[in-house]
This record gives sequence, structure tokens and C-alpha cells, in this order.
Amino acid sequence: MQKKLTISLDELIYEDLCRVVGRGNISKFIENLIKPRLRENELDAAYREMAAETVREREAVEWANGVVGDCADEKR
Repeated sequence: MQKKLTISLDELIYEDLCRVVGRGNISKFIENLIKPRLRENELDAAYREMAAETVREREAVEWANGVVGDCADEKR
């Protein structure tokens, strides 16, 4: 579901938006710019949460270090 949002822009910015992306495409253009930044914040928070789990973090590091040793002798 879409929600309507009213924003204020400098007149020159608005004219440039209309010229570059077209009047009917401004909302989608702005949405496409914003969406990845919102997801980055969610991802950063998830990584911080995972790192705070010290027992699981230690186990993951031990596992990763063990796997690295497994492939050290493989021929390429």
C-alpha cells in the first residue's frame, strides 16, 4: 500500500527532477534512492546484534579457523 507524502524542495531541484526523471516518475525515483539506505541500517543492526552474542561469535570464529586449515593443503 502506498502512502502520500508532501515534501518541500528548492524550485531548481524540482525542475531538474522533472527534466531528468519526468514528472510522473519522481516518487519512484526517490523511493529507489531511499530503500537501499533503510535496508543498510537494518543489516548493520543485525550484524551488531549477532556480534553481541559472544558465545555464538566465539563458536563461529573457531569453526571458521578450523575450516581454513582444512583447505590449506588442497591443490588448485
